[in-house]
Parts: sequence; structure tokens; C-alpha cells
Amino acid sequence: MRTNLTSRCVRNCLTVCASIGVFCSHGLAQDADVKLGWADQKPENEPFVQTEQGYMVSYRTKIPGTEIEFEMVPIPGGKFLMGSPADEEDRMDDEGPQFEVTVEPFWIGKYEITWAEYRRFMLLHDIFKKFQGEGIRKVADDRGLDVVTAPSSLYDPSFTFQAGSDDRGPAATMTQYAAKQYTKWLGLTSRQYYRLPTEAEWEYACRAGTTTRYSFGDDVEELDDYAWHEENSDGSRHDVGGKKPNPWGLYDMHGNVAEWVLDEYTDSGYAKFNGEPQTIESAFQQPTKLYPRVVRGGSFDLATEDCRSAARLGSEDRDWKEEDPNFPKSPWWYTTEPATGVGFRLVRPMRVPATRESQEAFWKADVPSILDDVIQRVRQEGRGALGIVDEELPAVIQERFPKKN
Repeated sequence: MRTNLTSRCVRNCLTVCASIGVFCSHGLAQDADVKLGWADQKPENEPFVQTEQGYMVSYRTKIPGTEIEFEMVPIPGGKFLMGSPADEEDRMDDEGPQFEVTVEPFWIGKYEITWAEYRRFMLLHDIFKKFQGEGIRKVADDRGLDVVTAPSSLYDPSFTFQAGSDDRGPAATMTQYAAKQYTKWLGLTSRQYYRLPTEAEWEYACRAGTTTRYSFGDDVEELDDYAWHEENSDGSRHDVGGKKPNPWGLYDMHGNVAEWVLDEYTDSGYAKFNGEPQTIESAFQQPTKLYPRVVRGGSFDLATEDCRSAARLGSEDRDWKEEDPNFPKSPWWYTTEPATGVGFRLVRPMRVPATRESQEAFWKADVPSILDDVIQRVRQEGRGALGIVDEELPAVIQERFPKKN
């Protein structure tokens, strides 16, 4: 018989996740494949970042239990001026005032998350439902630390896929919460700490040491070589990596799809910092409400000025869910432009946060309205699912669902 999840169990599991942090019971460990992305000797023919712990290098790895690969690139630490100068062409008021940010080294996705990668996460919905029906890997209060919410089935795939759905195309239209749950799922199964970038990390990686409008310079006529945008995309998303990379080897930073970062968006931009130097931690603007949140990088259906390194877009849940035929609106999906051009890429910090609370801060439902929405949707058949995620999950899926691998 189907295991009925009571609202008490659902709320307790998710509240534990939201308050103390979510790592598998074995620990999201730095002892798991500790050499991933590290070299003891200075590499001769590949980019690297030298640190006290060794040499950070690019790496290619697979989503556990699959043949689906993704690539991460090391980014050196340093300082930069965040935002745009007052005299930059097409500058908006929310891009300033500029302030200095000190950045520690980290890895970032070479490409935006693709549909091949994100569809693997989407499969968890049916898998978790099957587990519930079979009474295995039960979601219970004592396993709350391991819970991930899988996105609901698409209401109408035409909303999501009208701009492209190829495996190498960038995944898009997911909410920030869904993107964060993806990073949590990948982190728990791989035992490596992945999350979304903060806004400062994203701009630092995009600029790649430059101070110009774009990472390649100021001339918008060169943008076609680096980005898919409103004027050259034919209204479609395109396979990742089809244009030139920025100076640090990152593709599609100026277009294709815009990308979620972790920060709250405010019309006042960076006024709260008063132009004073910040660290990555202090520059992070923790969300305090459902929206708006910051989206970066331009997209296939945004103008060229929106593709600049400093350009910002604030999310708008009401408008971005206008075509959503369900009530309440999905906490996992958007349906309406410009959200059809919003995706994300991964970050893996060099230093894993020391406490469970600080680790979970980058994954959780960070305002009560999201948590309440998820609970309500999970209680409705076919609208989201809860499941236990740990390093054993890929093997269980391979055993019980061989056709899904």
C-alpha cells in the first residue's frame, strides 16, 4: 500500500532541513574523493590555481550512477570592483555604487547546467513516489537531514521546452529553490559540496579580471562571438559551449540563459555597502522574502545591454508564473518569459563551510512561504515528492530502475 505522508512528518522533515542543515548521515565529507580537482604537482599544460593546500585544477566528473558528465573550472582568488562605474554605457542604477570584494578561490561550472543533467534530477519525482508506494527509504522525522524535494511533473511541457530541449541545451525555467535543491541532491550523492554562486562570485568569474562592459571588452559588436542574445538567437536556447569562452574558460556567461545566484535583489543595488570593502561572505545579500532574487548573465531573449558583466535582473514570481494553470503556483517551475531564459551553473567553494547550519544556508527553503508551498504541493498527488538522498541512492536507483540509467 502507498505510504501516506502526514503533514506533520513533511513539515518536521523540511523544518529540520531548513534549520540545522542537510548532509547525509555519513557526512558530506572532504574525505570523499579528496583529490577531485586537486593536483600535488604544478600542472604543465592546463590552467591551475595555486593554494596552500595544493593546485586546484579543472576536472570532469559524472553525476553518480550515470554516464552524464559535467566540468568544473578553478577560479583564482583576488579582489575586484563589483558593479559598474557611473559612466558605463547602458548602466542601470541598481549596478552600484561599486565596492571592492575579496574573493577566495573556487570552482565553477564550465557550462550552464544542461537538460541532460537536470532531467536526471527531474526523474527523482517518480522514483520517490515509487519508493513511497513500496515502503522503502521512508521519509521520516529521524531522516530529516537527508531529505530533498524533487520537482513536480511539468504541467505543460510546451511552457518549458518551447525554446529548446536538447540534452546539451541549457536547462531553464526552474525556480531558484529548485536550482538549490539540485545542488543539494548532487552534493549529497557525490559527497562534494556544490551550491549556487553568490552574486559576487558570479560577477567575479564573469569578469575574469576585466573591468570592461563585457569580459571581452567594450565593443558590443563582438558580442555575437561570445553570446546568444535577443538579436542572434532566433528565439531559442542553444547548446552550451557554442560560442567563445571568457578569459577564464567559462562559456555562455553573457547569454544563452541567465543564471540564478543566491542573493536577494533590491532596487538600491549595493547602497548598503557604502562603497566599503567586503568579503564574499559579507557581500552576500541573504534573501528575506520570496522575490525578487538576482538573476545574472543575459539570455537568448534579452537585449545586448542586459548581457553586460554588471547587468542584473530581479525575479518576479507573479509575472513569471502567469501561465501556470495550477493553484498554488509551483515552487519548482516558472512558465512565462523571461523565465524561459533562466537557468544556473554550479559552484564548489575551496573551503567547505565548517558547520551544518552554514552549509544548509545555501540549500534550504529560506523563507516560510516557500516551505509552506512545498508542503502543500507535496500533499497533492503528482505535485512534487520528498525522498532520502545519500551516497547509496544511485545504486538503489540502478538496481530498481535500470531503464532510468
